[in-house]
Amino acid sequence: MQQLFDFLFGQYASSSTIDIVLEIIAVVFGFLSVWFSKQNNIWVFPTGMISTSIFVYLLFKWELLGDMMINGYYFAMSVYGWYIWTRKVDETHVTPISKTTNKEKKLSVIIFIATLFFVYFVYTAFDKWTSYIAYLDTLTTAVFFVGMWLMAKRKIENWIYWIIGNIISVPLYFIKGFTFTSFQYLIFTVIAILGYIAWKNNLNNTQSI
Repeated sequence: MQQLFDFLFGQYASSSTIDIVLEIIAVVFGFLSVWFSKQNNIWVFPTGMISTSIFVYLLFKWELLGDMMINGYYFAMSVYGWYIWTRKVDETHVTPISKTTNKEKKLSVIIFIATLFFVYFVYTAFDKWTSYIAYLDTLTTAVFFVGMWLMAKRKIENWIYWIIGNIISVPLYFIKGFTFTSFQYLIFTVIAILGYIAWKNNLNNTQSI
């Protein structure tokens, strides 16, 4: 049992108590944000903003630039998404769940490629191409950038990007030494699958009316 505990949490031996507590708080609010997203609830954004703001601080301290940029972007897109989700499309209805248009699919590809180049130049500037983890960071950053943009626009395809990015992030964060965050992404994967199913049912019910 002790060996298992050391394997899972031994990396925290040199971490400060405040950093561990902050990571746990950020993970809890991250859970709440993803759960509210699954429920199609506006609270996805304020809870997400708390989580991402804490992670921006921690990731800057840990020198994980790609992850820090992801969370900074999440925070900004949460502000945008909060506006989109509450914007009235007529006198009684707010922006509904919908599928991406052909134009939005093209924009998704552009955002993905642009993010790859952006992270590449940032990592090059800070000389961070030190292991394969940097390449995975670049990939997940691009995937999550598109996912967050689509979620802010209330597009059902956002869940597909979250599922892909979460699956990659589970072992990635464990290798980095952040067990709590790795567990977070494992649960995120399950919620993202359930979220896709829930949003699809919502979309089908709306279209059948």
